[in-house]
Amino acid sequence: EVQLQASGGGLAQAGGSLRLSCAVSGFTFEDYAIGWFRQVPGKDREAVSCVGSSDSSTYYRDAVKGRFTISSDNAKNTVYLQMNNLKPEDTAVYYCAMLGDYSNSYYYKSKLGCPIVEYEYDSWGQGTLVTVSS
Repeated sequence: EVQLQASGGGLAQAGGSLRLSCAVSGFTFEDYAIGWFRQVPGKDREAVSCVGSSDSSTYYRDAVKGRFTISSDNAKNTVYLQMNNLKPEDTAVYYCAMLGDYSNSYYYKSKLGCPIVEYEYDSWGQGTLVTVSS
């Protein structure tokens, strides 16, 4: 069974840093897209970043550009989200999700890059809470 585990959240001060990890098991970690999403109470879940292994595509929402960096370590079956210069508005539960066999997907074949919509992803982790104080 494919499982994702998000970790690395915690409490940070504004301007501080955290690194989130998304560890994947039960899947040969070669052909995938991984997305990071976040959600706060009363708000819709929003895409933060994603990476596609087959086309090296990446995405960052405007609010985190220049501050967050997504990276992957295929040998460890893990994708990271390095979050620098954190702001209070980054406070949310962060979820990672995986689309397996990414190279067979509509997004890949259409050269759209990794998807930023929830319904395109097959598997989800339980999330990790990030709290940023001012």
